[in-house]
Amino acid sequence: MMALTIFILRLAVCILAFPMYLLDFLGLWNWIGKQWFPYFLARFTVMYNKQMASKKQELFSNLREFTGPSGKLSLLELGCGTGANFKFYPSGCQVTCVDPNPNFEKFLIKSIAQNRHLQFECFIVAAGENMHQVATGSMDVVVCTLVLCSVKNQEQILQEVCRVLRPGGAFYFMEHVADKPSTWNYFWQQVLDPVWHLLFDGCNLTRESWKALEQARFSKLKLQHLQAPLSWGLVHPHIYGYAVK
Repeated sequence: MMALTIFILRLAVCILAFPMYLLDFLGLWNWIGKQWFPYFLARFTVMYNKQMASKKQELFSNLREFTGPSGKLSLLELGCGTGANFKFYPSGCQVTCVDPNPNFEKFLIKSIAQNRHLQFECFIVAAGENMHQVATGSMDVVVCTLVLCSVKNQEQILQEVCRVLRPGGAFYFMEHVADKPSTWNYFWQQVLDPVWHLLFDGCNLTRESWKALEQARFSKLKLQHLQAPLSWGLVHPHIYGYAVK
């Protein structure tokens, strides 16, 4: 009965969103999405950083512990977006950014100008599943926030993360995930997921990303679940933490 209810409500939502689906069928929606999503994210991350500041400060508080033999912290941000995490990184950090959407570059330039305490290396336009431009074992830290919800292959992403990290390097993450199956929030996540995926550049509401992290080739995993203090209830369920190669 529940499955039927979800199907009917999904159908109703999809009918309301028919213009988007038509544009997607015509091959136009992806281009539109790639253009408008950076503007949306620039606004969203201001709100997100304000409401999640204490958790981000907690998450990144021990970044310096993973400084490599060079004495400099080499950090790769995967799915960097607008550079919303920059202000949480320690001074002198050498930052390399990777994102598949080239339209984020002008937002990154603005963020770099506002965060002079960092040493910006480069912006690489690439999907996280294939970061061949980044040398094996070249990074002390990889950071990924609000990204695993939208990647095509989480397992492949995490394999690439392990490849670019030096031995003893760390992967930091903060992701929204599926709620507990017994909750109303999970019910609405299931109903709205198809349209959400189309509207927000491939984002999924119902991913259980902690499972991929638990199965990845890390020697240590520190992972916590929390209900984030955000305005949007659908993305309240979060995981955050770090893993050591």
